[in-house]
Amino acid sequence: MPEARDQVPLPPGLDLLWGRRERGKRGPRAGLSADAIVAAAMRIADAKGLEAVSMERVARELGFTTMSLYRHVASKEELLQLMWNGSALGAEHLVIEGDDWRSRLRTWAIIQRDMLDRHPWITQMPMAAPPVAPNSLHFVERGLATLDETGLDDVDKLRIIGLLSSYTLSEARMANDAARAAAAAQAAAGDGPSGPPVPFDSLLRELLDEQTYPRLYRIAWAPAAATVSERDEFLWGIDRILDGVAVLIERTSQGGSG
Repeated sequence: MPEARDQVPLPPGLDLLWGRRERGKRGPRAGLSADAIVAAAMRIADAKGLEAVSMERVARELGFTTMSLYRHVASKEELLQLMWNGSALGAEHLVIEGDDWRSRLRTWAIIQRDMLDRHPWITQMPMAAPPVAPNSLHFVERGLATLDETGLDDVDKLRIIGLLSSYTLSEARMANDAARAAAAAQAAAGDGPSGPPVPFDSLLRELLDEQTYPRLYRIAWAPAAATVSERDEFLWGIDRILDGVAVLIERTSQGGSG
């Protein structure tokens, strides 16, 4: 067991989530709590985006004054920490089914992507470090558990989880950015002519000539170019990462190193 040591001071938000700071006392009216504040902020973000979240707007949503919120949540930055943790609520009870490590890990990655699609504002958050809120770490723990029978060492398991998470977050961010750009263009058009964004393959067909870009031209005019969905592309990438994990497992079983 690790030796006992002094506790490391936690940043604001994390200290509240990990029970290192007393939660605010009940306000003058029943119903106000950190949990209620986070739930309201998430509703606003789900509907309007992260930029719509402010302490004033959350207070208005709950029917309280802005100052009353600060008895429970110290700042906007702390609220974002709590929202991140709230997005993974229930992770400790998550059961990931599958016949083998690959099917279970694939399901884990898809669950993460589905969560990001439900709460796309997460992709707008600054990410200077990996999330270490309790619910986030429960989800990481579930991902690590899918690799229990692989024979990989723990460090490689964590690297695999990080790789899948980075890929999933990147793909979700691009999809969300595209959706936000399309919505902004629609709003800017007003009553003028508007329509869905031009697909990537259509732009390539419009812009490329065969002599200058022969390979891209061939891809753009391939019959399958217009039929692959963003979801299919995401899953293709997941499967290629899992192919690499399978090679690593095989190499490890034969006494090689990662």
